Amino acid sequence: MNSQMNLEKQPKKAENRRSIRKIFPSILENISVLLIVLFLFVPIFWIFLTSFKPYEEVFTTSIFFQPTLENYLAVFSSSFDLGKYYSNSTIVVVVTLLITLVVSVLASYSLSRFYIPGKQIIMFGILATQFIPLIINVIPYFVMFRNLGLLDTTLGLIIVNLGHTIPYAIWLIKGFMDRIPIAIEEQASIDGASRLRIIWSILLPLAKPGIITASVFCFVIIWNEFMFALILTNREAVTLPVALQFFIGEEGVIWNQMAAAGTLFILPTVVFMLLVRKQFVQGMTSGSIK
Repeated sequence: MNSQMNLEKQPKKAENRRSIRKIFPSILENISVLLIVLFLFVPIFWIFLTSFKPYEEVFTTSIFFQPTLENYLAVFSSSFDLGKYYSNSTIVVVVTLLITLVVSVLASYSLSRFYIPGKQIIMFGILATQFIPLIINVIPYFVMFRNLGLLDTTLGLIIVNLGHTIPYAIWLIKGFMDRIPIAIEEQASIDGASRLRIIWSILLPLAKPGIITASVFCFVIIWNEFMFALILTNREAVTLPVALQFFIGEEGVIWNQMAAAGTLFILPTVVFMLLVRKQFVQGMTSGSIK
């Protein structure tokens, strides 16, 4: 009798072990995801919270306080003039991004579709520009811009950023162009479509996820660019990343106002990502699906 009961329990124990082995990885995965989310978003949440705190509450860990908009009013006041730095960053980003996309799309199409002698060398040269540390380019840019009168101008920052974003976008968009069958273009050409018509009506819609992906990465690169803006600007063309250090004074850091400016600094990136999130995800995952 006992032996029969033991035989009945053994399958149940084996089944329990299998269920534990299945549940444990799932629990571990959920805990890992939760920790990653906490590490990523808690600092952002705390910055947002601090931006509404009065100065007396900045160094406390309390999340219950009387919120105030004085920090946001202070950063837009004449003493700081955040609007000026915001407009400088916006001008640099918009102009650089438009030029980057136009040049990189046309260059990617040419490299993908046409026979060009030494194409591999050209592609390696484009890629090699990304291997050069940015700090090495600072002195040549500074000397050149000083001689041309481009120091402390948004035009100078646009030129600097173009040298970094165009090669990156060409490599990224060309990969998407290569995946588009050339037979589609040949059929459109037979139907009488011009080269520009084919690019505008056929290639651009098909390569849209890749173009959006390149736009997102280039936007983040330009919007967060700090080193060149710090060295090549002084007063008139200062951008937001550099302007955030203005909250560090002789009496210390004005954390509540810096948090308000930081929240406004993050906002365009969040809005841009929300607008293009579907195309961005499609572009990031298209290479893994064949």
